[in-house]
Amino acid sequence: MKDHKIKIGISQGDINGISYEVILKTLLDPRIYEICTPILYGSPKVVAYHRKALNLGSFNLNSIRNADEANPKRANLINCLDDNIRVELGKSTQQAGEASLLSLKAAVRDLKDKKIDGLVTGPINKHNIQSEEFKFPGHTEYLKEVFGPAEVLMLLVSEIVKVAVVTGHVPLSQVPSLITVDSILANLRILNKSMIVDFAVHKPNIAVLSLNPHAGDEGLIGREEIDIIVPAIEKAKQEGIMAFGPYPADGFFGSSNFRKFDAVLAMYHDQGLAPFKALVFEDGVNYTAGLPIIRTSPAHGTAYEIVGKDLASESSFRKALYLACDIYKNRIEYKRLTANPMKNIEVSSNE
Repeated sequence: MKDHKIKIGISQGDINGISYEVILKTLLDPRIYEICTPILYGSPKVVAYHRKALNLGSFNLNSIRNADEANPKRANLINCLDDNIRVELGKSTQQAGEASLLSLKAAVRDLKDKKIDGLVTGPINKHNIQSEEFKFPGHTEYLKEVFGPAEVLMLLVSEIVKVAVVTGHVPLSQVPSLITVDSILANLRILNKSMIVDFAVHKPNIAVLSLNPHAGDEGLIGREEIDIIVPAIEKAKQEGIMAFGPYPADGFFGSSNFRKFDAVLAMYHDQGLAPFKALVFEDGVNYTAGLPIIRTSPAHGTAYEIVGKDLASESSFRKALYLACDIYKNRIEYKRLTANPMKNIEVSSNE
């Protein structure tokens, strides 16, 4: 295992968005090849198109037929698309959606077959990718379906804060009905385990946010905190999970209280992601906790409005690639440390 070079698959995302720009800019950095072997599931034609649009010169990827052929010192490319693929920068097209899914399926297939060690997904358009094969709000739900765990957790990661959400891609009107003692407790379990196994935090401290303004003001503006969130926190503590709260979201982020915790559990998507992206937009990474495999992605979308203008920052994608490698190493180390736990020895006293 010491000599194993980590292989990270990259799904191309939407070919008309900034996905190829951030991928290619990331792969231009030679330091990448010191820690992993990247394999892009995409198209040489689309690479050439974006390389020309961005004036990236003679940068080329090593074309291979399968992941076993990957050159450990190069950026590798597995062609998943027909040569007739058409790039229309800044536009949402059916062909782009089909191409996104073809790339994702090829990468996931290799992930299932253990030909790659992790996956970084380029941003997709969640509308044009919809089809008979893909009826999901996003990557998280698709990967949950493919890899089968009962629960997964959207976790936004940066160096200063990690934020997870109890309810992800659901309408705001449905959020209150989905906030239950069981749902909060299930997500706290996933978050706690992920912090230990994936991020090497021995006893993580987790802050839990309230649902209502001012944490309900002792029931004046909602009883969810009293009836649901506090009981869930108490049950978590009984299981040895260091959970605290509930904290009103505005004051929690406004006062920098988040810096005192290893992770934060928000009740719904925008409650957690809005402050996260305000704090670390270009450096944030989306990680799907709870899966048996490793999947990260940049914390931004297709950004059609700036595609082809050399304005997209590759920082988030680069950090997603590095995070996938770090989590792989942390999981290996955790497995090593817990492989042969010390047995309990009964000591009898001689009277």
